Amino acid sequence: MLGTLQEHYNPHQYYKNTSGVPSSKDVCSGDMKKTRYKLNDNDNKKLHKEFAIYLKILGYGESTVMQLPQRVKEFLYRQEKYKYSISKINPKDIWEHYEYLQIRPSQTKPGGLSSSMIAGHIFAIRIFFKWLEETGVIKTNPISGLNFPHPEYNHRTALTTSEIQQLYAATETYRDRAMLGLFYGCGLRRGEGEKLNTEDIKLKEKVLIVREGKGKKRRVIPLAEGVKQDLENYYNHERHKYNFKEENAFMINNKGRRMNRNCYNPQLKYLVKKSGIKQPVCLHQLRHSIATHLMEQGMSLEKIRDFLEHKYIDTTQRYTHIKRIKLLK
Repeated sequence: MLGTLQEHYNPHQYYKNTSGVPSSKDVCSGDMKKTRYKLNDNDNKKLHKEFAIYLKILGYGESTVMQLPQRVKEFLYRQEKYKYSISKINPKDIWEHYEYLQIRPSQTKPGGLSSSMIAGHIFAIRIFFKWLEETGVIKTNPISGLNFPHPEYNHRTALTTSEIQQLYAATETYRDRAMLGLFYGCGLRRGEGEKLNTEDIKLKEKVLIVREGKGKKRRVIPLAEGVKQDLENYYNHERHKYNFKEENAFMINNKGRRMNRNCYNPQLKYLVKKSGIKQPVCLHQLRHSIATHLMEQGMSLEKIRDFLEHKYIDTTQRYTHIKRIKLLK
């Protein structure tokens, strides 16, 4: 079992250390080939660049500043085929793009785009045209009168404590265990794990510092003894073997660069397959799982909210989606 409530910050003491040197099965390379959309119209190029600057000024996160302009770029790329200027785009063009997204293949996994991903594309286009309207580039906003179906909320299924044990048993390297420690043991978001630097982990004090979480919030997370040991083993005995080119980055891929989603996702997928877990598992699901396990052990919803750094307690309640919730005072 995962242990008592007090042992939450030491869940790994129950797992046998199976780490070792990197094996040939380590799939982390950091490469992911995607379709590149090249804009030809100079005005579109300028708007695309300025839109990213606008999002950054508004305080959007790094991943959002990267993703939203890319989704808009795909839209503009398709409009250029018809030699449309921004001012000539109408609601019909946007609806046609929405229908295109419903049949467009995913660039990251087999099959098409999920409903939430399609909604993300439409959100990007909506923000883009709102910005164009506010800055006077266009007089009429072509998307303002359009309504699109809301995607169904996808409740992520939490892994059982037994499945978490299976993941740990499948690890081959200290880095594998460190990855699980960050996203399960510490409940980090993917972006927080990507930004993590060596100075953010205070092994002596047994704390991890998230310097810029969601909404640019800072928080301090206590390290369980087991998590601390896994991070320390990786840092002292294995990290240097990857010939790191980014000295500050804590998690390093096989090419010596900072680990990102293109590293974490296939590595986790490999561990899931090796462990024998049947359901697909994503990094965010590990965060979801630790929250659910804490609630099952009796930790108050308020404490879990603080641990996850949720702004509203309703988010935490939905996150765990356990039928009977008892708030401990």
